[in-house]
Amino acid sequence: MSVVALLSVAPVVEDSMASEVAEAVAALDEFDVSYETNPMGTVVEADDIDTLLAAVGAAHKAVDADRVSTFLKIDDKRTRDQRASEKVAAVERELGREARRER
Repeated sequence: MSVVALLSVAPVVEDSMASEVAEAVAALDEFDVSYETNPMGTVVEADDIDTLLAAVGAAHKAVDADRVSTFLKIDDKRTRDQRASEKVAAVERELGREARRER
């Protein structure tokens, strides 16, 4: 089984959130998860839902602010093991090219 999630953790502040977001991302290192951060969030991958939820909880708690906003979208494949990279590769096969474009 594999569980893939899109996670966004941020303090509710007017100024830059980068340092607090970095704390949330760093908290993931304490868990047996893979992750990749992008401009809109972090894709987190774990072998099971319990590991994923523990890592997400730690990321949320790592942000030191009066108010923290966390968005979590989970894809819990229970009948087969499919990694996040395989999902991207499937889209790229359909496109016939890499799934990115720079301006």
